[in-house]
Amino acid sequence: MKINFHHSQAAHCENGVTSNLLRFHGINLSEPMIFGIGSGYFFSHMPFYKLNGMAVTSFRVWPGLIFSRVTRRLNITVRRRKFSNPGKAMQELDRMLDKGIPVGMLVGVFHLPYFPKEYRFHFNAHNITVFGREGDHYQVSDPVMENMEKLTSEELKAVRYAKGTHPPQGRMYYITSLPGQIDIKPAIIRGIHKTASDMLTIPLPMFGVKGIRYLAKRMRKWPEKYGNKFAALNLSQVVRMLEEIGTGGAGFRFIYAAFLQESAEVLGKPWLNEASKDMTEIGDAWREFAYQSGRHFKNRNNGDISYDSLADRLMIIADMEEKVFEQLRSLRP
Repeated sequence: MKINFHHSQAAHCENGVTSNLLRFHGINLSEPMIFGIGSGYFFSHMPFYKLNGMAVTSFRVWPGLIFSRVTRRLNITVRRRKFSNPGKAMQELDRMLDKGIPVGMLVGVFHLPYFPKEYRFHFNAHNITVFGREGDHYQVSDPVMENMEKLTSEELKAVRYAKGTHPPQGRMYYITSLPGQIDIKPAIIRGIHKTASDMLTIPLPMFGVKGIRYLAKRMRKWPEKYGNKFAALNLSQVVRMLEEIGTGGAGFRFIYAAFLQESAEVLGKPWLNEASKDMTEIGDAWREFAYQSGRHFKNRNNGDISYDSLADRLMIIADMEEKVFEQLRSLRP
């Protein structure tokens, strides 16, 4: 059984799966539009949540929220399932494929055989679409890959039931019905307002613009608190989250800039083009922070970079993000 499914590559897996599933059902939205409507832009630094023994720093919302928000804001009905029994999870997948329904799912990256070895790590929130089956092989659309891929039933079962932090537990999701008409304008505005609220108004210090400043404050204390070796490991963890995991924080800023530019035309709000330019500068600032951080923890800085100077860069970025989202929160229809 093979569904007539169009595979398109994307910068980020959840954006790509959402876009590809919507396209299958006749709704063509760009990856930036998916990301913006889904309020995917975020920042958090969570010392209480560990990855490899170090605090997690995230530049996007929790996995699954983009798909959930996009479909809800476009009045699209979906179904989500998870299974304690791997056999039942595979049976339900087969049942959906036999009905001609492509299925999105969360999987672990480490055991994906088509991933280059250097990109395999224990990350259990990767999104793919399964759209067909031929014998013991399943056809897979992985948005971060250029071409369609195949997995055996055992390989697919293994990644659906990967162990570790936030195990996927056979999670799968698919679209069940569409509204008679799609109007993206109110969805764009709701998406922007939600992102602005998340970045500016969450009272806890670990999230949004406050979270960037919180990270900067903690970073200044790392050498004294942890010693040089573990301070460098903490910094490398931030850079890894920024540049490698889940598209990377700077990458998300560039995607959001493209969303604002596209929204300026859809909404007839030319000033959003200026906000888009400001967001591009924010992405550049994050990239420069990553570059300078890399020089520091690899001891290539000639003594001109310190944890204090890197923290200063973060404070500047926080001011830049705050300024943009103060403007965006004023958006009206």
